[in-house]
Amino acid sequence: MTRDELAQEIKTACYLEGDFVLSSGKRSKYYLDKWRFETDPGLLREVAKALAALLPSPAPDRLAGVELGGVPLAAALALETNIPYLIVRRAAKEYGTAREVEGVMAQGERVVLVEDVLTTASQAVSAAQRLAGMGLEVSRIIYVIDREEGAADNIRTAGFEPAPLFRKSELGI
Repeated sequence: MTRDELAQEIKTACYLEGDFVLSSGKRSKYYLDKWRFETDPGLLREVAKALAALLPSPAPDRLAGVELGGVPLAAALALETNIPYLIVRRAAKEYGTAREVEGVMAQGERVVLVEDVLTTASQAVSAAQRLAGMGLEVSRIIYVIDREEGAADNIRTAGFEPAPLFRKSELGI
């Protein structure tokens, strides 16, 4: 699938119009429903192939997906690249191992964070900062769609490199 075809498939699958409140708290007249491309095996596979091209060289030691939307993307990308992944919880679980991050990791490993649709990137930046605080080197945050409302600037300001697969303008929105 070409990049233009993938952009059209994603927009067709996930673009909704109406009155929505985003996770950032902002109101929007449109919504990009990530679950419509993350739960479609064929489309998720194509997204993972395209995200693989955004990985730095040399490849990272680990991928990391923020629960919940980043996890299917990280898993699909892990299957595409054979790079192990971590799951970053929004908060440490209060039972069992009480971990904030699931998966095997070692200090100093290079990690790329994987996300879905970003508006301000506050959750992605928070997750990247928590990983860095655990001794991991997070160089890049790759994500499927940038709503072009400050995410890339906020990622850069926090000291990470933004790498969106598509910007909303590239989807014709």
